[in-house]
Amino acid sequence: MTILGYRIPMMASLVVWCLVWEVLGRTGLIFILPPFSDVLAAAVQLVQTASWQSATVTTLRAFAIGMVLAILCGVPLGILMGRVKLADDLLGMWVNIFSSAPLSALVPVLMILFGFGEKTIIAAVFLFAIWIIVLDTRAGVRHISPSLMEMARSYGASQPALYGKIILWAALPEILAGIRLGLIRGVKGVVIGQLLVAIVGYGALFETFSRNFRMAEFWALTIILFAFAMLMAELIERVEAKVEYYAGARQ
Repeated sequence: MTILGYRIPMMASLVVWCLVWEVLGRTGLIFILPPFSDVLAAAVQLVQTASWQSATVTTLRAFAIGMVLAILCGVPLGILMGRVKLADDLLGMWVNIFSSAPLSALVPVLMILFGFGEKTIIAAVFLFAIWIIVLDTRAGVRHISPSLMEMARSYGASQPALYGKIILWAALPEILAGIRLGLIRGVKGVVIGQLLVAIVGYGALFETFSRNFRMAEFWALTIILFAFAMLMAELIERVEAKVEYYAGARQ
């Protein structure tokens, strides 16, 4: 971003919004919006509490298991849809429906299937994350140049080698993009699952803070959650940048 010939870092906009937040909080016009400095102070205190540390362990465990399952199921399914037209015709409509549907409405159904507890939260993360992984993987596979496959076959590559050494690596940038977006959606899934079905982990903290109007702690927890999602997305994006050369010429 350039203003009057000077290059301004993109993070400067974040500083401006923090200043606006601080000013609005000091005016007291919006009771649910405390000053930003109070939120930062609450965040420092919050991360030192046993309740936050316990909630973080519970939330991260459910999030990690759900994301691993989404990746392990989503990537092979996306490759299958990208390579087999029959599978794409049979599954494509359902994948698109679930990727665009309001999945929050389906979370209570998970309670019936898995009961109250961590299994429901894991299922919520899986449900939120898998569809975008499938779609991006499918798009990456479909954009692979047929000449790459022909070259591999001409050198006698077996089917496992074709998928493991050509297709997977050539589609890797799109696969990583899908995982990055899936991580963000998975964060939404873990919070919604904890709030709607199993009041544990961060969901329990959100419920406690909002019910008792402890808005500084509420926003502090929200910022911590957003920072985690942004950090994970940034890490995956950096990996994407480092593996782009594996894609080769696919057009």
